[in-house]
Amino acid sequence: MVGALHRATRDELSGLPVDVAPRLLGAELRTVVAVPGPSSGTTEPVEVRMRLTEVEAYHGQGTGEFADPGSHARMGRTARNATMWGEPGHLYVYLSHGIHSCVNVVCGPEGVAGGVLLRAGEVVGGADAAAHRRGVDGTLTPRVLRDLARGPGRFGQAVGLKHPLHDGIDAVTGAEWHGARAELWLSDEPVEVASGPRVGVAGIAGTDAFPWRFWIAGDPTVSQFRWGRGAEEASRGGALRQAQGPSS
Repeated sequence: MVGALHRATRDELSGLPVDVAPRLLGAELRTVVAVPGPSSGTTEPVEVRMRLTEVEAYHGQGTGEFADPGSHARMGRTARNATMWGEPGHLYVYLSHGIHSCVNVVCGPEGVAGGVLLRAGEVVGGADAAAHRRGVDGTLTPRVLRDLARGPGRFGQAVGLKHPLHDGIDAVTGAEWHGARAELWLSDEPVEVASGPRVGVAGIAGTDAFPWRFWIAGDPTVSQFRWGRGAEEASRGGALRQAQGPSS
């Protein structure tokens, strides 16, 4: 059951991603994006509402106590990650493996890069549209519904936001951006938060040195954990000490 929600403000998203990320659990991302209509060549805007169940925090260059080697902004500002350096509350939409559009909520003050990857969600509105975008046919069984947005690629596809078209869309004001709108609604109800290593992230960044994945404990839509390249080995080699550097 969805509890009370309120529109997110920039102030609520202005902290470090690792602090903001748990607060996004139980929130809703609401998108209105056109989907193919009944007649060939026509489109109609449809709202999809996604309850956020799993997120990952990523810091930018120069933020936090030590560098985040898993962040797109670890080496500074580039054309790809420019949105991460803007106002909190915009969505950084990037392309993963040249295929999947993944959605992040920009956090931190303007000019300081940071973001929270939306890893998984429960579709609480617009399931038919989400399924259509995912290419899912047939009956929306509980298992199908569970998997519609389980993982960041599926999540991005289900909500309909695409790179590069919707990169930078503002989820605080809900202003239209290239034919789409997005709104972030934060939950007023507490959830049981679990945390651990990020999923599929290579090296030290995917170990307990960065327990920056947060999820709603026991929620069936949460991704299954898997090690990234070299992360399991790094986890056995003092990853936290390596990430933080030598003590003073």
